[in-house]
Amino acid sequence: MNEDSEVTIPIRNLIALIVATGVAVMGYFQITERLNFLERNNEMLTISVEQNSEFRVLWPRGELGALPDDAEQNIRLNYLEGMLQEVREEIARLESISSGS
Repeated sequence: MNEDSEVTIPIRNLIALIVATGVAVMGYFQITERLNFLERNNEMLTISVEQNSEFRVLWPRGELGALPDDAEQNIRLNYLEGMLQEVREEIARLESISSGS
């Protein structure tokens, strides 16, 4: 082999090599793109599951706040408890007056 050595290849084989290389490169990039998509999708699902799990644990404990309806209901219950306490005190006062007479 020297500088003047010639390599001859039929044009049909050269075209086949170029096409095969193009197909291989395109396939590689499509597989890489699909893997990136699936990894990103998996990350998003993992984040969603973690948030759902955190919500599932913290919501019943009241650590994530309350619904507006729950807040209104709590206000009404507190008001009714206060009224009930006043009624009990009034009954106790009346019983003490009637037993004292």
